[in-house]
Amino acid sequence: MRDLIELTDVEEPAWPLVAADLDASAVHVDVLPVDPEGARASLLQMQITARSRLGALVLNCGGLVLDSGWLRVYGSPGPGPLTGPPALREVPSLADVNGFPERFDPLWRPRDGGLVVGHDVLGGVFVLNGAEPRAPGRPGEPGEMVYFAPDSLRWEALETGYGPWLTWLLTGGMEQFYETLRWSGWRAESGALTGTQALSFTPFLWSAEARRDLAATRRRAVPLAELLGVQRHFCQELDSVDPGFLGDV
Repeated sequence: MRDLIELTDVEEPAWPLVAADLDASAVHVDVLPVDPEGARASLLQMQITARSRLGALVLNCGGLVLDSGWLRVYGSPGPGPLTGPPALREVPSLADVNGFPERFDPLWRPRDGGLVVGHDVLGGVFVLNGAEPRAPGRPGEPGEMVYFAPDSLRWEALETGYGPWLTWLLTGGMEQFYETLRWSGWRAESGALTGTQALSFTPFLWSAEARRDLAATRRRAVPLAELLGVQRHFCQELDSVDPGFLGDV
């Protein structure tokens, strides 16, 4: 086990690289203020160093809110803003989403062996695979990013690690990734949600009707936790497959 100094006091920390990507970002991104104490506790629990982009982000910022609240990448947020856009309010921490113990526990492991690092407003879930992704039924290799797609209720391997994934997001990768899942006016709808809300679609996003005409669907704000529960339920009902842990929000 490495102590906190070993994890934070490193040569070539990754934060300057992350900061440079943020400065040059092709999408609008809000950087949330960090809770230093929570950040250090999270780094210690994960046992990763500030040389990694995940460690650097968790240690130095409270998370990222991209594209008018469309996507939240989790960090170690301090007190949320009392004013400003709803999308910047109530964004949970990486520790909260993954159920980190209140005090360091060397025996703790992420649920289903993967770390939930981001959610989008559709109920999509970004996970960093652990050492044995096949055990909970996820695709991809250890250390690879995977995505639970709300329009198919399936996990998809993204064939990249956390660092390149973060750079990809900031350099405009979301535009093509979500090309068929956005509609006229999506920015106003996503920007009106808080960090613990999502959009529920009627008919469901995975239905033939929604695939045929996404703009014709009816959408309403719901708690993200509720939407994740509905998606997990339908995975089990329709395909007898449990997608596993999708994050606590």
